[in-house]
Amino acid sequence: MKVLIIDDEINVRYVIRYIGEWKKNGITTILEASNGEDAIKIIKKQKPEIIFTDVKMPKMDGIEIIEWLDSISYSGKVILITGFDDYTYMRKAIQCSSFDYLLKPIEAESLNNTLSEAVQTWITENKDAGVLEDAKRLRLNQLATQACMGEEFDLIELASSLPDTVEYELTLISFYQMHHSEPYIQLLANQLIEEGIGNAFALQHDHSLCLVITTSQQWLSVEEWIIQQFDIPIRIVNGASLLSLGKIHESYQSMQKAVEEQNYRTIHRLNDIDDAKRMQDIVSYVDTYYMEELSLEKLSNRFFLSREHISRKFKQQTGMPLSKYIMKLRIERAKYLLREKDENIYAIALLLGYQDEKYFSKLFKKMVGLTPFEYRNCQKTLDAK
Repeated sequence: MKVLIIDDEINVRYVIRYIGEWKKNGITTILEASNGEDAIKIIKKQKPEIIFTDVKMPKMDGIEIIEWLDSISYSGKVILITGFDDYTYMRKAIQCSSFDYLLKPIEAESLNNTLSEAVQTWITENKDAGVLEDAKRLRLNQLATQACMGEEFDLIELASSLPDTVEYELTLISFYQMHHSEPYIQLLANQLIEEGIGNAFALQHDHSLCLVITTSQQWLSVEEWIIQQFDIPIRIVNGASLLSLGKIHESYQSMQKAVEEQNYRTIHRLNDIDDAKRMQDIVSYVDTYYMEELSLEKLSNRFFLSREHISRKFKQQTGMPLSKYIMKLRIERAKYLLREKDENIYAIALLLGYQDEKYFSKLFKKMVGLTPFEYRNCQKTLDAK
């Protein structure tokens, strides 16, 4: 947490800095300003959670500062410092939602009690606000996902999270599968909102994808920011400009097709990531999702590697081609289900992705040496002994 001390008297700032129990209250940064104008510049840049401000100062006094803070809905806590025991100041401070006030000369016990209460109040309020903000973010991500998938969505609610403009630009960002994309998407969303040029959404059906919606002619500066701030590889596909958010689905389909056909640009290429580690990630992914429909093309899109490279390296890593490896995992799962569960063989075949029970039985016998029925009976016989 950050604290800003605003006072035109350097000795007062020194005393506050010296007697404050900063570490005990989780304060990591102490900032100082000698007047209100400098203080506002610091507040805009550093966003301190706690502010101590004197009343009487040149250029801009403490009352003017708390009025300005009130006008921007400042969420931190302001403690007014004054040598004037005058209710006029206190009434104004209360009107502007200041947290408390301290009288000069400042005593250590009084300062630290007020500091502790301010910090704890800020933590409690922002914990609740954080939960609400997370819920809002999830809701927006769901709306963007519905729009991309061609489902019904609340267009007005989604539009409320974006700047008002006559034309939008859509961009699809694809993250490397094993990286945690959420922090990066949130970082980008915060930046776009702060600049008033757009928003970014984590798509719920595929957490490696992010939809970015910006106002027209802004993407170049956004991409420059991404290059500076992101330290992981991403793929970028720019979509067509939109006059209506109701057309997101068509643009998304076009961008997704471009990703599948490898018509994208890459930032921070994956070349410097260890190849063996990447293959471990792919094998781990297959071990987790072998029940789903997997292919070299799908893995290629998710792991930023060509189909040919994955095919060759996967066989080196596991000793068998991808299709045979998936088949082996599914048969092992089938053996477990036949031993431990009572589902019929057709149900097990469907669960493993095989629509044809006869094909599944033939495949099972080829791999195990027994039909699924024979294997189950054999296991029951062994258990009976």
